[in-house]
Amino acid sequence: MDLKQQVLGILEASRGSYVNGAMMAKKLYVSRNAVWKAVKQLKNEGYNISAVRNLGYRLDYSTDILSAESIYPYLRGKAKDFKLDVRKTVTSTNTIAKEMAVAGAPAGTVIIASEQTEGRGRMGRSFYSPASTGLYLTIILRPRLSLEDSMLITTTAAVAAANAIEKVSGKNVQIKWVNDLFVDGKKVCGILTEASLNVETGGLEYAVVGIGINITTSDFPDDIRSIAGSILSEKPSDKPVTSVLAAEVLNNLSEAMDGITGRHYLEEYRKRSFLIGEDILVLRGNEPVCAKAIDIDDRARLVVEYPDGKKEALSSGEVSIRKMKEHKDKIKNIKGPIEFAKYLY
Repeated sequence: MDLKQQVLGILEASRGSYVNGAMMAKKLYVSRNAVWKAVKQLKNEGYNISAVRNLGYRLDYSTDILSAESIYPYLRGKAKDFKLDVRKTVTSTNTIAKEMAVAGAPAGTVIIASEQTEGRGRMGRSFYSPASTGLYLTIILRPRLSLEDSMLITTTAAVAAANAIEKVSGKNVQIKWVNDLFVDGKKVCGILTEASLNVETGGLEYAVVGIGINITTSDFPDDIRSIAGSILSEKPSDKPVTSVLAAEVLNNLSEAMDGITGRHYLEEYRKRSFLIGEDILVLRGNEPVCAKAIDIDDRARLVVEYPDGKKEALSSGEVSIRKMKEHKDKIKNIKGPIEFAKYLY
């Protein structure tokens, strides 16, 4: 860790309060001039740091720049043991995490970015990830789970993210099975879980869980503008909201994943789901089929009932809660799963 990061770590740990420069220099075994140069570098990078003679340096609460140092002060319990790899811009946090998992990175390794240039969602979709308005992170897990129970990872992560968003924004969060979080009727968060199977054991070798949250994003592309939203209209000036949100997500994940096989979070997932009881569309083969969502079972599958009374537990696929009468004519003209997936988005 270079001197600039060390100085930043001290300022982050005392954010909002002055830290004496001489004391910092003594603690870091460097000169006061070296501390001053490190502070100057940080200010040039956008950190709002004030300096007052005889008081020292103070990092203002309004500074909202992601770094490992900005996140660590807000971590609790086992989340403090996570290894944070924070980057300004990446192609995709999931892509990088998978490469690291294959190379042997341990569970609890977290890739965090302020921007993704090739953010990904389910079904090959892109995930809009502009700079400085959202949070994009992926955690590597090595759970002892069978392939059949792998959907529990996504549902547990959804509850963890929902609780974090509610704590930061104060707004109610609902979940659309299986991986989308909604606030005020708009999608604000997507979750993408990817895993590798251990052929010998039949269980998972590793799983990477990507979570993308729109914090203040507003300039959405035309194709998602009607459905996408953000958790805040603007960032508050009294806390580094992006770092706090990242820490809350990780705190909740560290607690949730310990009890994943106990299915403790499924009941909350069910309560947050806004599909249950709704008429929906199910992609069945190459044709959309009408159904009613009636439950989420203990393996996190969506249980649906078709008009003929037949019930089915869906472990994958796409659903929509668009009302049948409002979209009946459009549905008739949809051909194939790719067109249907685009319609559902």
